[in-house]
Amino acid sequence: MDMQSSRQLAVTQQQAWDALNDPEVLKLCIPGCDRVEATGENQYAVGMALKIGPVSAKFSGQITLSDIAPPQSYTIAFDGQGGAAGFGKGSAKVQLNPNDEGCELTYTVNAQVGGKVAQLGQRLIDGAAKSLAEDFFKRFDKEMQRRLGPPPDEEATAEKPGMMSGLMKKIGLGKKDDTSDPNDG
Repeated sequence: MDMQSSRQLAVTQQQAWDALNDPEVLKLCIPGCDRVEATGENQYAVGMALKIGPVSAKFSGQITLSDIAPPQSYTIAFDGQGGAAGFGKGSAKVQLNPNDEGCELTYTVNAQVGGKVAQLGQRLIDGAAKSLAEDFFKRFDKEMQRRLGPPPDEEATAEKPGMMSGLMKKIGLGKKDDTSDPNDG
């Protein structure tokens, strides 16, 4: 399976780099992950539960970082075993490019799966991989906002009520004040 995509991140290149190299952030953001532990320089042990179609399994594996060029890029090699469910192995090239909105993360993944997982069919495996990637980035964005605050443009809009909300308040359809008595007429 080969997959490539890019994602705009509302953090600086350095903030994204630091987070992508923080085992705690990765553990929180990888769907089904219950363990990311450093086992050596640029090596991590990973544990995660994964469900693809009718196959569910706990995978344990190793991640190794190479071709490291902080804060721009690295290559992640992964190898995981899921018992009777099968295995997954491959690599991903990750690149961070700064821009006006923060930075763009680009990745290219090449992976192979075997065992019961491989028997599910390429379309189901590809769909599950894309879904996992999307879920990871949603969690990553949320964690970055939790740690660093919302992006500057969101801060401004968060303080202002939306047009519909303001209109509803103006015509008296907004939330009622908690101190008012519903029996007062």
